Amino acid sequence: MVQQISPPTIDDELLYPESDGKPLADNTIQFRLITTIQGGLDSLFQHRNDVFVAADLLWYPVQLSSQQVREKQKPPQQAPDVMVVLGRPKGDRRSYKQWEEGNIAPQVVFEILSKSNKKKDMEDEFKFYQDYGVDEYYLYDPKKNQLQGWLRQGGKLSAIASMEGWRSPLLGIRFSSVEGQLALFYPNGERFASYVEIVEQRDRERKEKEQIQSELEQLKAKLQKLNIDLDSLS
Repeated sequence: MVQQISPPTIDDELLYPESDGKPLADNTIQFRLITTIQGGLDSLFQHRNDVFVAADLLWYPVQLSSQQVREKQKPPQQAPDVMVVLGRPKGDRRSYKQWEEGNIAPQVVFEILSKSNKKKDMEDEFKFYQDYGVDEYYLYDPKKNQLQGWLRQGGKLSAIASMEGWRSPLLGIRFSSVEGQLALFYPNGERFASYVEIVEQRDRERKEKEQIQSELEQLKAKLQKLNIDLDSLS
């Protein structure tokens, strides 16, 4: 009896690498914008367990067939600077394999341009997002302070006529670039802050609290010298 030998299997990590070999950002401006957007969106949806937000995570929209694997085809992939997936749980992922995620595509993606982005790359990127179901696509060029957006209409991504003051239908956030740089605002009007700005705000609030506490202690000391019982004033 001839023993049947199963064909060798290829590890998923070889079929679907976790890295595209590109850095998260090419410069400090791009890095700051990416982390500010990602952090702001994480904060926006912190109380919702069904919203997944990621930065620079490889997204594989379709699984390779056996035939494609034998032909050594590469799977379509893209690593948006920031992406939002409504309807998927939070949690760490090595990549976003759509067939393992209820076949739910990221609905909103953000890209920050840098000098390394070529026209052909941007055209391919736009086609990818259009073909694989992105509903809102936002592109910002820090050098030109140019903000563009596209909204899915009739199965295609259509350009948004004016991005100044535009409010995302899915996220509820507002966009602006009138002050010379990209600014995003929560539905309550508060601006997305960078990590440094958040730390500075925290330090200011701590100092203000310490100042109030110090003034209260001084007032208590003065009243005690005057033999005034604080409890009698309540």
